[in-house]
Formats: sequence, structure tokens, C-alpha cells
Amino acid sequence: MLGYILMGLLALIIIIFIANLRIVQQSRAYVIERLGAYNKTWGTGLKWKIPFADRVARVVSLKEQVVDFPPQPVITRDNVSMQIDTVIYFEITDPKLYTYGVENPLTAIENLTATTLRNIIGEMELDQTLTSRDTINAKMRAILDEATDPWGIKVNRVELRNILPPRDIQEAMEKQMRAERERRQSILRAEGEKKSAILVAEGEKEAAILRADAEKQAAVLRAEGEAKAILAVQSATAEGIRMINESNPCGAVIQIKALEAFATAANGRATKIIIPSEIQGLAGLAAGIKEIFTDPERPPAAK
Repeated sequence: MLGYILMGLLALIIIIFIANLRIVQQSRAYVIERLGAYNKTWGTGLKWKIPFADRVARVVSLKEQVVDFPPQPVITRDNVSMQIDTVIYFEITDPKLYTYGVENPLTAIENLTATTLRNIIGEMELDQTLTSRDTINAKMRAILDEATDPWGIKVNRVELRNILPPRDIQEAMEKQMRAERERRQSILRAEGEKKSAILVAEGEKEAAILRADAEKQAAVLRAEGEAKAILAVQSATAEGIRMINESNPCGAVIQIKALEAFATAANGRATKIIIPSEIQGLAGLAAGIKEIFTDPERPPAAK
């Protein structure tokens, strides 16, 4: 009988021992209380707590967490009411402070975010609010990180996901954006037409320059050809005069050349030519010699 009791006690002790074993997973922390007071924080590994004295007060996740808060009504400095919803990225750095610092950490962060957002937006106008998201995010992150530090929470990032102004403000903004797009389109069209006109003018200018250059080169070539022709004629004339001078011609030859020059000058177009007397006598002599050699009835000269 005593043996059964001892075996039962041993089995109970083993069950109690196994029941108080805990395996702490990676990126988790267990906050342990002993007799109602904080005792320690368990990290990763196999842990055992004292039965009936220790208890796990809270299991804390050390991963970065993301919380999306619903839209909050805010009013800008120019009295425009809008709805803004925020997204908070945070992580728990001290499980003890997170457990005992605030009763409901997420509710506390939500309320703190709403009040901080109202304070920041209340100092800005509508246009500034719509164009300064990065500034608002940075201010909110700094304020929330400082305020949640006693709770063992580190705020890594704050994002304004949606900014919803009233419907009439949205319609006015859409009209303004449409007008701005039309203005930019008109500017782009005008710039395109301007560039096109400039290109056409430059093309015409280059074409005119090329035509003028071609005409200039053609004129230069014509002038060079005429100059070469004149030089050739003058060279031929000078060469003829030189050869005549070297041959030492008699007066009759010179008169005959003069007669040929008069014939060339007339060329069938002159109506009256005055021939010097010397050339006239020479012309009569040439005509008589021609008749002697061409008259068939005249007997040949005696040898």
C-alpha cells in the first residue's frame, strides 16, 4: 500500500515538473511573477518555473508590429475638417516596462496618436497639410517615440495613409488639378510649335547658305575658266607674234596677213570696209595672179 502511495506521489511530482516546463520561442519573451511580484524575464530556451509560486504574467512578441488606426477627425488652421488615418510601426524593447508601464498599450498608442495628429495638423493649413506628409510623419514619430519610451515601446515609423478632405474641397482640388494639367499641356504644345518653327527656320537658313556657297563656287569656277581661256588666247597670240618675229617676214606677207584680218573682221556682216591703198594694190596683184593660174584659154608659159 505504501508503495502505491509513493509511486503516486512520484508520478504527481513528475507531472507537476513537466507541467511547469516552458519552451520560449525565438523573438518572444516571458514575463515571470513570483508570488504576485515581478521576478524575471525569460529569453529563448527551455525554462522551468516554481509550481504554485511562479506564473507567466505576459508573453511578449519582440517582432516589429504594425497597427492601422481608424481615421481621426482633425481641423486645420484655416478651419478645414478632414479625416486622417495613420499606420504605426513599433517594437517592444523592454517586456517588463511593456507589461507594467501602461494598462492597455495599443489603446494608449492610439489615443496618443490621435491627440498628436490633431496638434500638428492644427498648426498647418490645408495646402501645407497635403504637401507635407514627410514632415508630419517625422514629427509624429519623434513625439510618439519619446512618449512611449517609458512603456518599453520604440516607434520606428509613422505613416499617414489617407487624407480625406470634405467633398467640396475635393471637387475644388480636382478642378484646380484639371486646370493645371491643361495649362501644362498648352505650354508643352507652345514649346513644341516654337521648337518646330526654329528647326524650320534653321533648315531654311542652312539651305540658303548652301545655295549661296554653291553659287559662289560656281562663279569662282566660271571666272577661273574665263581667266584660263583668256590666258590661253593671249599665250597663243604672243606665241604667234614671237614666231612671226623669228621668221622675219617681208612686207608682202605682212600686207597679206592684214588683208586676211580685214576679211575676218568683216565676216559677212560689214556693209562698208575702207581698205588702205597699199593693201588695195596687193589685192589687185593677187587677183591677177589668180586669173593667170585659173584661165583655161591662156597658153602655158614657155619654159
